[in-house]
Amino acid sequence: MKPLNSAATTRLRAETDLDAAGIQAGSGPLTLDDLPPPDTRRWVMRRKAEVVAGVRAGLLSAEEACKRYDLSAEEFASWQEMIDRHGVQALRVTRLQDYRRREG
Repeated sequence: MKPLNSAATTRLRAETDLDAAGIQAGSGPLTLDDLPPPDTRRWVMRRKAEVVAGVRAGLLSAEEACKRYDLSAEEFASWQEMIDRHGVQALRVTRLQDYRRREG
């Protein structure tokens, strides 16, 4: 498991959310090397959470993240919103419809 620093983790909802995503908190400063590789194509919950944490920790801007990972601004914003509203667990693809139904 890749560690995230405490500055990044405090911006995610709770440590239980990080545990659910398979991310360990408090093991040193977050670096670009801790983020998924730029050629990532399979976006599991943990990788999404790492990218959001990287942006929130100031490693890169949202625009830089979108360019680096070939994401639309809307897709990245939806990851942030799902974490803010429902926690990291909401980033699971199988759960997205459930959370969206609750909001609609």
